[in-house]
Amino acid sequence: MRIVHIANFYGPNSGGIKTTLHELGSGYQKNGHEFFYIVPGPKYIKEQTPFGTKVSLPSIHLVGSGGYQVIRSNKQLLNLLEFLNPDRIEVSDRFTLLKVGRWARKQKVPSVVFSHETLAGLAEKYLPLLPQQLRNSLVNWHNRKLSAAFDCVIATTNYAAREFEKIGVRNLHKISLGVDLTEFNPTNRNLELRNQLLNGARYLLVHCGRLSPEKEPGRSVQAVEKLISAGVDVRLVIVGGGPLWKNIRKQSLNLPIEMVGYVADRKKVASYLAAADVVIAPGPLETFCLSALESLASGTPVVASASSAVGEILNLSCPQPAGAVAADDGQSFANAIANVLRDSSRRKSARTQAEQFDWSNTVSKMLQLHGSKEITGDGSERLAAA
Repeated sequence: MRIVHIANFYGPNSGGIKTTLHELGSGYQKNGHEFFYIVPGPKYIKEQTPFGTKVSLPSIHLVGSGGYQVIRSNKQLLNLLEFLNPDRIEVSDRFTLLKVGRWARKQKVPSVVFSHETLAGLAEKYLPLLPQQLRNSLVNWHNRKLSAAFDCVIATTNYAAREFEKIGVRNLHKISLGVDLTEFNPTNRNLELRNQLLNGARYLLVHCGRLSPEKEPGRSVQAVEKLISAGVDVRLVIVGGGPLWKNIRKQSLNLPIEMVGYVADRKKVASYLAAADVVIAPGPLETFCLSALESLASGTPVVASASSAVGEILNLSCPQPAGAVAADDGQSFANAIANVLRDSSRRKSARTQAEQFDWSNTVSKMLQLHGSKEITGDGSERLAAA
């Protein structure tokens, strides 16, 4: 079958969404399906990639987003979809692509939308002056509208699913994302690189993620400040770029912190994660956090916000969890990091836990949702909605 995935906020410096598209595309093609992915770009470009056929459409830059783009014309997008004649449509944008779901329903093409964000959390953060009842009403209104526009809504964690379950959405499906267990592996631990990054310190911490307000990267800096004050000899390496770059650099002055910026080479990212003693994932609104899972696959435990979904993948109820969670303040993160540093057994637990999240499982569940029967003949046959 021909599967077409549309995603805004995809670009050279994007992380989780880009990884998700590439892994789904690779998996679908291995199973004999055709995959197109439509993303923002400087102009119309069609190119073949290892992950499928990539089509870039002219886009606009979102001011203050650190480089994020969205497709400029929904009309052009819908014309392209009509030309591609897809058998299944996937969307990774719950805000600007509702028209795609409506178009798919009119064309009788089954569609799914990934809920990569928690709208309830974003509303609380960015609309704090609105009364809570009004915020809740706006969130519920949008989530009902979203679920009505698409045949299926996909949540990757219980945390992401909660706001849909609250209003009784019936077309909700829970499908976790995965991790490349080969590329992200404890064997990437390079002692020479580790010593270089430590620069004489005892413990290496890594923050890997976009430096944007909803990710709260400043929390990692606060934790280092508290740890140093408590006499814990740590050094933090921050991997990632974004609109808060200058703020974080200023906050990091006179602290043992190195900012390496966005790293496009996934192998290099994997080596950073494997070299660390702890990876910090402070974002309180994370609905999955692929970088946290990549850290676990690298054999490195994670300390995450207790407000996010990351705790769901850390196996916290186990006697040897793959990390820890902390309240959303620097001291709580410092305490949790110090506790994890004292328990070296968590490296093995981290890898063991990550092995439960192979991308092949994600691809298999998505294909079940789409319908497993292959398209035959000229590809015009439609499958019943999964």
